[in-house]
Amino acid sequence: MDARAILARLRRREVPEEAELRWFAQGLADHGVSDAQAGAFAMAVCMGDLGAAGRTALTLAMRDSGEVLQWDLDGPVVDKHSTGGVGDCVSLILAPALAECGAYVPMISGRGLGHTGGTLDKLEAIPGLSTAVPHDLLPALVQKAGCVIAGASARIAPADKRLYAVRDVTGTVESLDLITASILSKKLAEAPDALVLDVKVGSGAFMKTMEEARALARALSDTSNAAGCKTTALITDMSQPLAPALGNAVEIDAVMQVLTGQATGPLAALTAELGGQVLADAGLAEDAAAGAAKVAAVIADGRAAERFGRMIAAQGGPLGFVEDWARFLPEATVMHEVTAREAGHVTAIDGEALGLAVVDLGGGRQVESDVVDPAVGLSNVIRLGDRVEKGTPLAMIHAAREDAARRAEAAVRAAITLGDAPAPPPDLIRERLGG
Repeated sequence: MDARAILARLRRREVPEEAELRWFAQGLADHGVSDAQAGAFAMAVCMGDLGAAGRTALTLAMRDSGEVLQWDLDGPVVDKHSTGGVGDCVSLILAPALAECGAYVPMISGRGLGHTGGTLDKLEAIPGLSTAVPHDLLPALVQKAGCVIAGASARIAPADKRLYAVRDVTGTVESLDLITASILSKKLAEAPDALVLDVKVGSGAFMKTMEEARALARALSDTSNAAGCKTTALITDMSQPLAPALGNAVEIDAVMQVLTGQATGPLAALTAELGGQVLADAGLAEDAAAGAAKVAAVIADGRAAERFGRMIAAQGGPLGFVEDWARFLPEATVMHEVTAREAGHVTAIDGEALGLAVVDLGGGRQVESDVVDPAVGLSNVIRLGDRVEKGTPLAMIHAAREDAARRAEAAVRAAITLGDAPAPPPDLIRERLGG
């Protein structure tokens, strides 16, 4: 085959054959395709439409450009993917909870880039913990601990790594076909029996409108189901941070508060909803409601916390973390409380602005080479609909320097809107698709 012929077909708005997409994906992986040809491919796909069948073919071609994990386990393999939001640390609670419910969870996760945090960065706020699990050891570690949260090795969907880098510099990141193939090529390389997708919508998400979120949710769920993985997508609210904390160590603290029964709220509720859906799809619960009850139960009785501790230890983290997590987490040198200057109700929260404030504090990346400070961030963030008086705390800033704390204070004030009338937050779950 020839890259130029495939590119010519795309230029004519024709969808390449499955064999052609497989050839091109392998060329991305082994550099048989040049950077110029990769960029032309990304632009042609971005400006056209592969359709459902072409999208599925590209996804599977990119998955098969590397290794697909194989399992010999006594329960189903499941996973969850979120499209990204602020204060979204569901994965850290969900993985051990699902393991306690009889599933195995090889969660291949990513790092933060832009205004959203990365699961790997949050975990690495725990001293000694490594998310760089060697590819050959992943199955054994999953069998031992029941769940592992790790980064993708170079052997998982290498075509995606190459194409993603090209998309970043060619203005083709926002193609629905390419987003779908990128996300699912890595997730399907885990060979899951069931997958639940958390597609965020709102001020703290990449998708700001329901129309955008619905299109992505449908593309992801339809493609994953067509590829043979039972998949349901939930469109969930991100009009405010999911947890009342944004950052790495502060989100681990929020996770531990849920796992140890010290906190409830949207974070715990969404964890149960997502977990219930994937348990039902994997055959471990009669329906999503029964599955959600099972997830809530293993969190409430401490079994999920104990499993989380086992996972932490298996990945090199400290023994006894669950029992005394505050002792292990890094602390910021500057703590600064932001208080309301007037009374009112919280009517809007710009989650993206809060996320970017955390990046400015050093808690995230503007480019992939940036070093993350795990201690900085925001905690005790006010919630939508709350009534505040003058002097009521809006958030606590965790900073490395006073000047950074002052910049963050200005950003927090600008991101939180107060009004006279209360505005209840939208429903946590907007829609379910697929399954």
